[in-house]
Amino acid sequence: MNHDPNCIFCKIVAGQIPSNKVYEDDDLLAFHDINPWAPVHILLVPKRHITSMADVTMEDQALLGRMLALSPRLMRELGVDNGYRHVINTGADGGQEVMHLHLHVFGGPRPWKKG
Repeated sequence: MNHDPNCIFCKIVAGQIPSNKVYEDDDLLAFHDINPWAPVHILLVPKRHITSMADVTMEDQALLGRMLALSPRLMRELGVDNGYRHVINTGADGGQEVMHLHLHVFGGPRPWKKG
């Protein structure tokens, strides 16, 4: 599995940094954002280090599809039934702060801090 020893999300995947997990399987990890923008704010990350959407290939389509398909189930399990938002920031100019591909899923009653 591709891993970047300097990446905070790779360290979370490896269990070196704790997280408030909501889901985990062989390929994906989902956890609560430590600085949430909404009442429910989770991140879905591939366990394999992919720097950003700019580095995604056609070989990653099943993984990306699973990330999107899993998110409704997780939001329902977290009590979000009034809608939610998906965001993937790509690169510095796209607002990406952690250089490991991740999907933000925001939900819960508004107003939210951002978005």
